[in-house]
Order: sequence, then structure tokens, then C-alpha cells
Amino acid sequence: MKVLVTGASGAIGSALCDALLARGDQVVGLTRDPSRTNGRAPGVEWRRWEPTLERPSAEYFDGVDGVVNLIGEKINQRWTEEAKRRIMETRRTATQNLVQAIAGLEGKPKVLVSQSAVGYYGDRGETELDEASPPGDSFDADVCREWEQAARGAEAAGLRLAIVRTGQVLYAGGGLLGELETPFKLGVGGPLAGGHQYLSWIHIDDEVALLLWALDNPGVSGVVNASAPTPVTNRDFSKALGRALHRPALLPIPGFVLDLKVGSEFAAAIKGGQRVLPKRTEELGYEFRHSDLDEALSSIYAS
Repeated sequence: MKVLVTGASGAIGSALCDALLARGDQVVGLTRDPSRTNGRAPGVEWRRWEPTLERPSAEYFDGVDGVVNLIGEKINQRWTEEAKRRIMETRRTATQNLVQAIAGLEGKPKVLVSQSAVGYYGDRGETELDEASPPGDSFDADVCREWEQAARGAEAAGLRLAIVRTGQVLYAGGGLLGELETPFKLGVGGPLAGGHQYLSWIHIDDEVALLLWALDNPGVSGVVNASAPTPVTNRDFSKALGRALHRPALLPIPGFVLDLKVGSEFAAAIKGGQRVLPKRTEELGYEFRHSDLDEALSSIYAS
């Protein structure tokens, strides 16, 4: 199989490219600056693309069987008006440009797997959510809704479309764990803003495996949640991370500290949460490798 991956130089994209190459697939990776990939995912055929300014060139799709769309500015930053514009446009406009390029091809790929996030559901407290649950009304929910709508143009172009709503992806040194490792290792880690909000998480091994599963299986279309079937409160997550790092998790971080650090709007998203279940994902046959949080964190820090 030949697969084109957007966002291929990011943490999830790199892990996905490595997995594709390991099983013998050809991989085309799109990035703003191929010279800055620094040897990441050796074997990838790197191509330049300015995602918010242009459609990717038709030649990039020669012989491509499937596309995985992971493009997007990081969302874990202070939500200034400029940052919000970039967060939205690197998802909505970039996905529109990608889909329009595909629609204009004579020989089209068969499938588009397009990333989204559980932020789609907004802050819903303790309510259990699945793929049929309605969207929230926060900025991150708006971003996900626009992102998914842009991807749906692939269906009109005749492609099978799978939209993957991903939880917090756990891997050492980056993402959520990258933010938390240092304070926990220093013994000053603890729950955020009371710790009662739910956190929907997924081990990076499951994230990559689920993307491959959606790519490979003709029966997988529509929305699937990429989050372990065992969401936990932030308090329980903090305790589990403390156990994995052999450090205490006793010092709570008050909500106002988050307001000062990242701004009130993004802080509100952190203080909120989603209790997301992968109901349709499991109904369609995906089996999670890491459903227990303690085991998942142990596997990350043992590797």
C-alpha cells in the first residue's frame, strides 16, 4: 500500500510513518519544510506543502491508495486571537485544501482517515459520551466540528471516510505527559483544578494501531472514538502517573494558576473534561491493547 500522511513530522505522524514503513508500505509525508524533518521517519518520501495557502500537488498522490490527515497547530497553548486563528485554519482550511486536491484527481485514493479530537464534545462533566453524542459549544468543539465538516467533502468525492476523534495521546516526553513529567519527577505534581474532571486518554501504540485499522478496513467509516474504554478523573490520572514515576501526587494545582499560565479560555478547557467511551470503535471490532491506565503508563516508562 502507498499512503500519504499530512502532519507526518509530528509525534503521532512520525510514529504512524514508522509503523507503515515497518510493515512494508510506501509513505509520502507532507510537511511545510522537508529540510527540517531531521532524518525523522527514514524512508518517507517528503514533500513540501503550505497547508493553509495551497492544495497539495496532484503528483504527490501518484499511486497513493490511502490518505491519513493529521494536520493541525498544537492546541495546548494560550488561546490568543492569533493562536485561535492558526488552530482553526490549520485544521479547517488545510483539510479543505487537501480534500479539494483529492476531488480533482483522475485516480483517487480509496480512503481518507482524518483526525479530530474528543474536544468535539466540549465540557460535559460526568456524562458518558460516545460517537453519537452531540457537539459542545466551546472553541475546541467548534474547531473539531469545522475540521470534520471539511473532511466530509471526501465522501462526495467517492472516498471512504473515517473520522477519528482522539483523546489525550500518552507517550514519554511529549503531549500531556511531556507537560506533567517534570513537576511530578520533582515531587510537586498533583491534580489540576480540583481533579474531578474526566480525562479521556489513549496510549500512542493504540492511537497508531487504530489509525492503521481505520485505514485498512473497508467496514470502518464515519466517526470512531480513539480513546481507551476507561476514562479517569484527573485526580485518578495524577495518582497513576505518580505511581508510574515513583513520585507523590499530593500537591493540587489550583484553577487560578492555570488561568495565569495559559489564559482563562484554554484554562477553562483544561478544567473541563469529557468522559468519552469508544462505543462504535469497539462495535466495529477494534480491540484496545492498553485499557488499564496503570499498565499503559508502566509500559511507557519501562520502554
